[in-house]
Amino acid sequence: MSDELNPAVPDEATEAAEAEAPIKQRKNGLYPGVSDELAENMRSGWADTELRDLAPIPQAADTARRRAALSARFPGERLVIPAGNLKTRSNDTEYAFRAATEYAYLTGNQTEDGVLVLEPATGGGHEATIYLLPRSDRENGEFWLSGQGELWVGRRHSLTESQALYGIPAADVRELAGALREATGPVRVVRGHDAAIEAALTDKVTAERDEELRVFLSEARLVKDEFEIGELQKAVDSTVRGFEDVVKVLDKAEATSERYIEGTFFLRARVEGNDIGYGSICASGAHACTLHWVRNDGPVRSGDLLLLDAGVETHSLYTADVTRTLPVDGTFTDLQRKIYDAVYEAQEAGIAAVKPGAKFRDFHDASQRVLTEKLVEWGLVEGPVERVLELGLQRRWTLHGTGHMLGMDVHDCAVARTEAYVDGTLEPGMVLTVEPGLYFQADDLTVPEEYRGTGVRIEDDILVTADGNRNLSAGLPRRSADVEAWMASLKS
Repeated sequence: MSDELNPAVPDEATEAAEAEAPIKQRKNGLYPGVSDELAENMRSGWADTELRDLAPIPQAADTARRRAALSARFPGERLVIPAGNLKTRSNDTEYAFRAATEYAYLTGNQTEDGVLVLEPATGGGHEATIYLLPRSDRENGEFWLSGQGELWVGRRHSLTESQALYGIPAADVRELAGALREATGPVRVVRGHDAAIEAALTDKVTAERDEELRVFLSEARLVKDEFEIGELQKAVDSTVRGFEDVVKVLDKAEATSERYIEGTFFLRARVEGNDIGYGSICASGAHACTLHWVRNDGPVRSGDLLLLDAGVETHSLYTADVTRTLPVDGTFTDLQRKIYDAVYEAQEAGIAAVKPGAKFRDFHDASQRVLTEKLVEWGLVEGPVERVLELGLQRRWTLHGTGHMLGMDVHDCAVARTEAYVDGTLEPGMVLTVEPGLYFQADDLTVPEEYRGTGVRIEDDILVTADGNRNLSAGLPRRSADVEAWMASLKS
């Protein structure tokens, strides 16, 4: 076929064959088959449910602008960006679907099996088409017999409805793989999401060229637009309420386990958003020293600290990422307060370093310096401070970097070039976390016994503004005394 991508339109014979094709049934289903009379009965008697006069999704203008930037970067090349497919959890059940970030960023659509194709236009630029599954077929019984039919999993939008919602011409994705196999001309695909689409392009793409596409889309998300900033604020506001929920039920968590905290926050995420943006870290006691403690099966005890690292993901897939370390009984011990206040002071220094024109690394360096000064002051590592920093000796107790970009992925823009990200410069519209921590492992014999098993992290989501920064998560207190007062107010 020619350079232009035109999925074949099935003829009447093909359509008839598809309509007559039997739907695969579960092996041990209770019904042995479908009578002709039942099949005929199920084909008719249904109201017209087509949705008309649909308004475009709120970010339609933003996604169009993003596609235009992508088009300008890769002129004359076919660009293929899949949403991904359902993944089996066990037997015939699937994990909840989450569309690939690149696809959702460019379309606003979140349905499985979708594919965005940017086709080079004759006069320059690209013509975009969103390839989707149409509504499930009523002629062949798919809508009620297939496990993915609409009577089983819910109604899909029709292609006409999708075109109105997303502002992109829509076509049947079932025709796409065959058309891509026959297509000619340069093409790139975002890999790792749709094996069938990649297989159709296997002799037309290279890993290097495809990676350039993925890197560009990662870097495109470094600076957020107004819609994205609003969604991140919405995610943070729901997260603040989720943290309040947790404090109110700490007595129930003490009677059960960290799972009660996990479930409490999850309820807020599902009621106000799409989901949690990542596995919640509900780490009580020594578990706080495990950076990504997501088992959440340990005890919650009065006198211990609870490190809660969690974020709500909005319906448009933007996530918050906030951490607070809270005394389970509402009051810090003297040692807990000393460690907590040191982390707070480090975070203050890090946040102060976030401003346009600053190097991305500046906030990390500022926070690490404060933590190192404290470790030397406490006699846990031999100074001077400059020596400790040069050798990285503080990392035994600080462990991780002090923050990362935030957006549709909790670690957003992860495949951006190093020179554009960690070696880059901050600009207004960037959103990042500032999250220093100190972690004294339970088996660390280099520190006094009273330190062991104590972990503290404080994390906030910071927007770079034209004149400095704005703490999107300022709704949650950070000073130790303010944390105690806040917890007391929620329990009263």
